[in-house]
Amino acid sequence: MGNEFLDQGVFKVTMRELYSQGDVVLSFEVFPPKTPQGLEAVYRTVEELKSYKPGFISVTYGAGGSTQSQTLDIIHQIARRFELPTTAHFTIVGSTLDAIDSFLSQAHEVGANNIMALRGDPPAGEKSFKPVEGGLRYAVELVEVIRSKHPHFGIGVAGYPETHQEAKSPEDDLANLKRKVEAGADAVFTQLFYDNEDFLRFRDRCNKLGINKPIVPGLLPVLSLAQVKRITSLCGSKLPSQLLSALEACGEDTAAQQQVGIDHCISQCEGLLSEGIPGIHYYVLNRADSTREILSKLFPAN
Repeated sequence: MGNEFLDQGVFKVTMRELYSQGDVVLSFEVFPPKTPQGLEAVYRTVEELKSYKPGFISVTYGAGGSTQSQTLDIIHQIARRFELPTTAHFTIVGSTLDAIDSFLSQAHEVGANNIMALRGDPPAGEKSFKPVEGGLRYAVELVEVIRSKHPHFGIGVAGYPETHQEAKSPEDDLANLKRKVEAGADAVFTQLFYDNEDFLRFRDRCNKLGINKPIVPGLLPVLSLAQVKRITSLCGSKLPSQLLSALEACGEDTAAQQQVGIDHCISQCEGLLSEGIPGIHYYVLNRADSTREILSKLFPAN
């Protein structure tokens, strides 16, 4: 596929430039699907959201690298078809240093501007993370590798307003985040949350600790009560009682539940924008309908 995109200006924009321009940066996250129909849904989603001039589209990386080639293919297609900056997720689960270096080189070749540097979850059936021989143990080590061997990339890392489930304490979790930033991360993207106060407390604590990179809230509009219960149980985020009650009041009407999610996300965005956030990262789940309605209310000129 080669370096066909790297000479075009749009593809040279990285996180470090994006978040230094003073504008609110919108970004959207998609994931590699399992079917050809799902793949078309990814591209249709990008097409429908392109008018909001995203700073980048991020593409996730399957457990244990199970979607590595598809992640790269989607990055390539988004760069080629839509001429948008991209972010390739990468987790160190099951990867040697040689494999990490190979992925990063390929990501650069297909037009990725940034890497979301993640440790990743332990493989299915294992309770704790164990690095492979010749691999890395922590996300901070991945940040160090990228910054030293592939400095052309912008680097994003994960932050947890409600504390990572494996952290010994909130203080230990924040200290780990500071190490990632000091190693060379350009921006912090948060786990999903539904109470803005959790984000604002997290941002204040980051500032007090000297974490001086952009803290970007990550938002997942609720699609249904069942969906949000499942996702929050996996990541450790909580549902505010008012939101939970509103969803339960819809009964089995999933369309009504989705509208509750849209209204809640609009309220979240309005509150966050009033607090001077540098951007919003939307987890769109390969569909544009909810996010498009949210953005049409926030930015009606589009």
